[in-house]
Amino acid sequence: MSDDQATKLRRLMHKVRQTRTIAVASGKGGVGKSNIALNLSILLSAAGNRVALVDADLGLANLDVLLDVDVRANLSHVIAGSRKLEDVVVDLPCGVQFVPGASGIAQLANLSEFQRAALLDQLASLETDNDLIVVDCGAGIGRDVLQMVAGSDNALIVANPEPPAITDAYALIKVLKRHGYTGTISLLVNMAGDRQEARATFQRIAGVARQFLDVRVIDAGHVLADQKVRDAVRRRQPFVLEYPRCQASRCLAALANKLCQGSWLVGQKEGFFQRVANWFG
Repeated sequence: MSDDQATKLRRLMHKVRQTRTIAVASGKGGVGKSNIALNLSILLSAAGNRVALVDADLGLANLDVLLDVDVRANLSHVIAGSRKLEDVVVDLPCGVQFVPGASGIAQLANLSEFQRAALLDQLASLETDNDLIVVDCGAGIGRDVLQMVAGSDNALIVANPEPPAITDAYALIKVLKRHGYTGTISLLVNMAGDRQEARATFQRIAGVARQFLDVRVIDAGHVLADQKVRDAVRRRQPFVLEYPRCQASRCLAALANKLCQGSWLVGQKEGFFQRVANWFG
């Protein structure tokens, strides 16, 4: 990220000072959702924002792999009672507070109500320490995904131009509508071949959502397909740090800019994690 970008983002972010939550979700896997959540968090932190990144993909958590972080404790240890949340949180060099998930641990994907309540009670402390909480949700429309998205102020849905991703993104919007989701819904088109393809993909999803669901989907922009992203993943480094001037980094910086302006970010009085705990009663 260039110094000019960071300065501009800090100036804009100064106007937005309340804890808000962004749930990054997708209708299907393989669209780059986790990579977007990670790199967006870094850009928002570079703006002078206090950011917590929560790996809430309880079945297939992988942010620690993208970060090349040796995680010795995660959410499963918090649930088991062997660790407190403060022992699990990793303070990344980029300034982001990272809460690792628990990849492959089956019990995390099927929490009892008691375990879920205990976990969410500890996670609520993150809201007192941060301005923004970015939640990397699992892919699809499962119960845990819906619970995390439903509790957020802002749902950022990531899709790519492939037909299955388009169909599944619409399905996620449809389910959120059915459950009475009241936050904002925005769409980021990832891995687009060019601006025209990205625009056509957004218009297709947003148009159908408006016509059949009466849902307004906000255009969060796009991230162009970029070999540098793949190179960064292989190196297990965030692409906005490894290649700050590549086209993917510039595209994502445009989204961070929009979020710092607060043009559509909303916040609610009740805390995110409390809303998550209450969503399914």
